[in-house]
Amino acid sequence: MPLAGGETGEFSPPTIAEFFPPAILFEGTIFEMNRIVLIRLLAVLVLFLVFYFGTRKMTVIPGRFQGVIEMALDLVRSGIAINVLGEKDGKRFLPLISSIFFLVLFMNLTGIIPGLNIAGTSVIGMPLVLAVTAYLAFIYAGLRKHPGTFLRNSLFPPGVPWPLYIIVTPIEIVSTFILRPITLTLRLLMNMVVGHFLLVLFFSSTHFFILYSGNIQALFGIGTIAFSIVFTFFEIFVAILQAYVFALLTAVYLQLALAEEH
Repeated sequence: MPLAGGETGEFSPPTIAEFFPPAILFEGTIFEMNRIVLIRLLAVLVLFLVFYFGTRKMTVIPGRFQGVIEMALDLVRSGIAINVLGEKDGKRFLPLISSIFFLVLFMNLTGIIPGLNIAGTSVIGMPLVLAVTAYLAFIYAGLRKHPGTFLRNSLFPPGVPWPLYIIVTPIEIVSTFILRPITLTLRLLMNMVVGHFLLVLFFSSTHFFILYSGNIQALFGIGTIAFSIVFTFFEIFVAILQAYVFALLTAVYLQLALAEEH
């Protein structure tokens, strides 16, 4: 995380350049990796290890680690998949919804881990890939369940007087097939970007006030460090909430595709 100050003692606010770090590996190739890409890979590796060791030797009476894993899985299973899609379809799409939830969660949480300090979802690539995945699942579910009527009923809702389709159909095209993946992407992306800026701003201000401001201004560092701690916990809450919302909306879109109205 960039800090304020430096040798001149000037305050350096966070900038958008932090989301576009220089290449570290394979520069100039299609496999080019920067700091954020490596953070994403690390998040995936940690996610794999957590579930590998947490589910490798499961027992009837779970220990603490297994208990936490089971609680998290049950949150997605009962609280999202089955609650929204029902027993049959919930179990069917549970792997997808669970993967989205935990992938978003682990990548969001890298934003508050010292040494990493930026979320893997704070650059548009990852949120966009996840949103497109949810969108393709929505199209797949609709075409699989209602092959002859899904697209027709989505674009031309039954019961609408035919002259109104001139207005209704373009609205349905935009809202159903364009805005959904865009809003999924931007909702996650903007929350992570804003969270990063706030944390960097407060920690940078603390660094500046305590080490470089001198005199009475150093007392402002007490306030900024307090805000830093508060917003760190708030960012943890946002990371969990955004993972839940992303997975929930994925389930809701699937439910809309599977609805009998199609």
